[in-house]
This record gives sequence, C-alpha cells and structure tokens, in this order.
Amino acid sequence: MSIVTFDTLKFVKTLEASGINAAQAEAIASAYRDASNDQELVTKKDLQIEIAPLKIMLGIVMGGIIALIMKAFF
Repeated sequence: MSIVTFDTLKFVKTLEASGINAAQAEAIASAYRDASNDQELVTKKDLQIEIAPLKIMLGIVMGGIIALIMKAFF
C-alpha cells in the first residue's frame, strides 16, 4: 500500500492564517494526521493483482455459458 505524506506545519499555518489560535490549529492537525494514517490507499498494482483472478473466473463462466448455448442449439 502507498503512503501519502502530510505537511502538518503548512496545515497549521493555514489554520492560523484563517484565525484559529495555534493550540487549536495544532490539535486539529494532529487529529487529522492520526485519522488519515489509519486509511490504506490502493495502488494500481494492488488492483491489478486483485482483478487478475476475476478475469480468469469470468473467462470460465463465459466458457460455460457458451457451452450451454451450443448444447441447446446443436
């Protein structure tokens, strides 16, 4: 899984510029950082690994459907 970096100092400075005091801005930044660290991001490679078996299963199912259609008409 990939990790996204988070610039807490820039976040705090932005909050302070909007009128939030330093202690509150630091608390908000810390809470946001902690919450976002718990999330896992899926990369393109992760999706490719997950989709490969699904493609195989879809091929098998389609083959079975075509076999049943062929059997019904021939």
